Amino acid sequence: MLASGEAYRDGTLSPDIRAEQEKILWADTVLLHFPLWWFSMPAILKGWVDRVLTCGFAYGAGGTAIPRYGAGVLAGRRAMLVVSIGGKEPSYSDRGINGPVEDLLFPIQHGILYYPGMDVLPPFLVHGTIRVDSDRFDGIADDLRARISSLEKLEPIRYRPQGGGDYDRRLRLADGRESPGANGFGLHVA
Repeated sequence: MLASGEAYRDGTLSPDIRAEQEKILWADTVLLHFPLWWFSMPAILKGWVDRVLTCGFAYGAGGTAIPRYGAGVLAGRRAMLVVSIGGKEPSYSDRGINGPVEDLLFPIQHGILYYPGMDVLPPFLVHGTIRVDSDRFDGIADDLRARISSLEKLEPIRYRPQGGGDYDRRLRLADGRESPGANGFGLHVA
């Protein structure tokens, strides 16, 4: 972490990493498109995250008042996951064997995208991708085109900002701030 921050500060990051960071700074919306792989993103995409979202660029800037969770250099940008999932939708629910897909994606949406300040849009999920015939593919493509065409109208997930008064000094959700029935990761959605 410290080495990447030093390289960012000194301008010695490799040209490919700087180019990726410039693309993010240029973008209004960042899409991460991947297959759900072992309950997360594939390793190659995680490697991209580790290399590109460096200390000083995506986090750790600003001296002692570290902007994060709703603030930071990437504030004002939007992000959305496009995820293909081999299993059927019921198995990724509150009673499904794989657990709620929202919980599986929370570390990516909240921890990787929201942490440096991006507004995170609801994900575009495609279940049952092990077998997709041409008719279903055409329908999925149409749905994705429609979603992308309406990105500016989509409401982001209402994650609680760190600086919004919902968290105490220990960064725990303050008593009485939870939404009715919320638990687990859902506590961090206003």
